[in-house]
Formats: sequence, structure tokens, C-alpha cells
Amino acid sequence: MSYTALFRIWRGDKGEGSLQDYSTQVNEGEVVLDVLHRIQAEQENDLAIRWNCKAGKCGSCSAEVNGKPRLMCLTRMNSLPEGEPVTITPLRTFPVIRDLVTDVTYNYVKAREVPAFRPPEGLKPGEYRMTQEDVSRSQEFRKCIECFLCQNTCHAVRDHEENKKYFAGPRVLMRVTELDMHPLDTLDRQELAQEELGLGYCNITKCCTQVCPEHIKITDNALIPLKERVADRKYDPLLWLGSKIKVRKDAD
Repeated sequence: MSYTALFRIWRGDKGEGSLQDYSTQVNEGEVVLDVLHRIQAEQENDLAIRWNCKAGKCGSCSAEVNGKPRLMCLTRMNSLPEGEPVTITPLRTFPVIRDLVTDVTYNYVKAREVPAFRPPEGLKPGEYRMTQEDVSRSQEFRKCIECFLCQNTCHAVRDHEENKKYFAGPRVLMRVTELDMHPLDTLDRQELAQEELGLGYCNITKCCTQVCPEHIKITDNALIPLKERVADRKYDPLLWLGSKIKVRKDAD
């Protein structure tokens, strides 16, 4: 069953622009990205949209649909109120390049600040051994498709542009947790997470978890455990004393 819908799409370059209205046909079973492609083909050939797989696995078509960060290829039209305008705007946290395409460079810059996996010295790739329990702990985080919806919705950067210099965001900190949980990784990143990547800026509101299209429990399974590990090191009196003793021995 088809019907006519009103779409309000943000059009503009580099942050300068406005919402423009488009009336178009919607067919049964379509998602928001389908309708935008129809508008692009029939009304606005220069409408800028970032997309790739149209299967919810590349993370490219992130935008805000009626104010909520979503993947447009996974947002079915029948999940939106029929008869009401559908408003499509670019991700608010990142600079607009054109129309619905944003510059997500910030996320990659922060990701490069996390040191790569470092196995034990002398251990060859074919000699890696892990228990299934250890694999399962961090496997969830590998489902991330880097749509950056969690980065976009995190109010620590969404509402505070100045924090981007100090806060890496939930996606990057989830990567730190993944490495920290890996039994074969020898590099300590906990101090980096706290001092350089801004773990303290996260106040565990779970907004990142709520928008994750892969249903990763970012807050409960990554950010809170990482906070607990950092707090143990920073505030546990025995660990603190042990670190001071080690420093003195190293100095001697």
C-alpha cells in the first residue's frame, strides 16, 4: 500500500542551510533511505547522502530521523507516524560537509591515539591461545560497524564542542576496553584512558547504548568495567602503595 509523505530534509554546505520540504511516494516495506533515493532521483539530483551497503553493516548512512540518531537503512517507514512530516538532519555532533554528509574525522583522530594490540614478546601468531570465555568477553565489541551514532549522541561532546580535545568518546573507549580484556595483550592502557582519552567525562547515562544498531551494551559491558579498573588502580590503597614501592625500587 502506497501513500504520500512529507519529508523535511536539511540542505546546505558547511553548516549554513535550512530544512526544505519534499512530498514523495512511500511504498510498503520501504526504509527511509529508499525514500531519500527516490527524492534524489526524481526531485533533487544533487542531494548529498552517504551510504554504501544498505544492509545495516557499513554504518555509512547515519543521520538524525525526527531528532533521533539512526541508520536510515534500518529505519522502516512503517515505524514512523504516518501523516506526520519526517525530518531528516545530519549528525549534530560533527561538522556538515554538505546536506546529510558530515565530517567524522574526529573519530578517526581519536582512534589513532589508542596503541595497537601488543602480544607477548616472542609469541608467534600461530601460537596464540585463548579460552572461549576470554573470547566471549570482548567479542561483543567487535560487532561495532563504526556508524558513530554513539559518538554523536554522547552529550559530553554533542553539547560541548570544547570537550572533543580531551574526550575520545564511547566508541574509542570501547576499543580500549576490548584490548584491556584481551589476555594476550601486554600493554597497559588504563592510565591513557583516564588521562589522555577522557574516561572521566563519561557519566554513564547509557545514551550510547540506546542508539547502537548492533545492540552492543557499551555502557554496561565496556565503559563501566573500564571505569572500575581505573578506579581500582587510582584509589585502592594497596595498589597505590605497591606502585610507590615499585617507583622507589626503579629509582634505586
